[in-house]
Amino acid sequence: MNKEQKATLAGVSSATSVTGGSISAVYALGVPGLGATGITSGLAAVGSVLGGGMATGLVLTVAAPLAIGVAAYGLYSWLTD
Repeated sequence: MNKEQKATLAGVSSATSVTGGSISAVYALGVPGLGATGITSGLAAVGSVLGGGMATGLVLTVAAPLAIGVAAYGLYSWLTD
């Protein structure tokens, strides 16, 4: 496995773990269950952290894993140089 593949693996694995954390946060903050009501109320609770609503919560839960994955890829690439 070359350096580029290892950096990609680091980015994907960290993004995957943060995705699990995002889903857990939506589940824990909303109405119990991952039905429409639970997801909607969970996203609204996550979005309320920044003073927004459900749309803000959706952006946060999607952007966090993406940002962490890119950061992990860059950090791994930088540390292995």
